[in-house]
Amino acid sequence: MMARERNKLQSAMEYLMTYGWAILIIAVVLGALFQLGIFNASTFTPKAPPGSCQVFRPNGPYTTSFLNLEGICNGELPQYVMEATSTSAAITVTPIAALEPSKFTISLWFYQTSMVSGGGYPGAIGVYSSYVQGYQVLLGYAPDPATPGITVGNAGIEHYENIGTGTYKAGSWSHFVATFDGNLVSAYFNGKYISSTTAGGITYSGVGSFYVFRNAGNVRTYMSNLQFYNASLSANEISALYNEGIGGAPVQLNNLVGWWPLNGDAKDYSGNNNNGVPTSISFTNNWASDYTPP
Repeated sequence: MMARERNKLQSAMEYLMTYGWAILIIAVVLGALFQLGIFNASTFTPKAPPGSCQVFRPNGPYTTSFLNLEGICNGELPQYVMEATSTSAAITVTPIAALEPSKFTISLWFYQTSMVSGGGYPGAIGVYSSYVQGYQVLLGYAPDPATPGITVGNAGIEHYENIGTGTYKAGSWSHFVATFDGNLVSAYFNGKYISSTTAGGITYSGVGSFYVFRNAGNVRTYMSNLQFYNASLSANEISALYNEGIGGAPVQLNNLVGWWPLNGDAKDYSGNNNNGVPTSISFTNNWASDYTPP
């Protein structure tokens, strides 16, 4: 080997010995930052402040004439989302008369750090009693097996429909919609229809407060953009809700009863004044790194 070639090889080896470890460390750091979501575009997207979008009802709560959306309502990401860690965490609403319809749709975004274990469930929304009256969305239910679902009760009979084993995975934001059309209880996940079960009518004897959220599990749960309608939305409307993303506005204002964006508070922005009362609930702005827009 010529002396010049030996010198080049030696220089290359010295370069690798000198800078190789630095390059390796930089690569490891960049990989870790990527895994933490630091390079997720959602992390740097400007966020909508609390109360930035709401329904205006010029003729008062529950009226439908001339109602419209006001504010920043183009699907901007929220600045905050709800966070619950305590088993006593809850957001309640009273009175509940308007939240006891014969038909309904519940739409929400949620995130859980792990699957539920050891019984219980990490979150419930709705009105329900120990006599199996009313309805509730379960964000996880250990026997069935830790998947979101909707329960409707009438005449002491429970009708439960979940999204199916393996559909839901903890560790990412998901969109769940439950509908009841007076006969069928249906579940939708990330904009797609999953399944239905026949329930018949619905009764409300003995139910208590409406829960925007109630924690009874053992996992950290985040939730955002809870919408409640007194009608069963169509598959196309549910798909539109999902495609709007976590900051999307309601799609059917005439039948909107409650809208809790949970963007820094538990207020109802549907114009119907169904404001929630939070207990052991916090709101965090450190959430967007795990969210991927539809």
